[in-house]
Amino acid sequence: MTRRKVIDLRGFLSFQILHELKRKRLCGDELAEIIGRKKSSKLTPGTIYPALKKLRHNKLVAFKQEGRKKLYTLAPNGEKEYIRAKKLFRKAFTDLLKS
Repeated sequence: MTRRKVIDLRGFLSFQILHELKRKRLCGDELAEIIGRKKSSKLTPGTIYPALKKLRHNKLVAFKQEGRKKLYTLAPNGEKEYIRAKKLFRKAFTDLLKS
């Protein structure tokens, strides 16, 4: 029997990426692993890399090539955006988390 998904949290992927990069530099595979574990599902390269590309395009994340891997970090604008998004998240969901 498969679990029916009623609520899909895919819209939070960019926020989750910024959150993890706030903690430390990570490559795309590490981000997919960490976020996938939290969601109890596996993230595919077709999910994580387009999101990273969009965040790079918007100058919210940057990367440094180290060997074959790209290590992503928060850009200064990404730091500001993360703080703003976190405030909005708290405002929207604080009541839900209390119950």
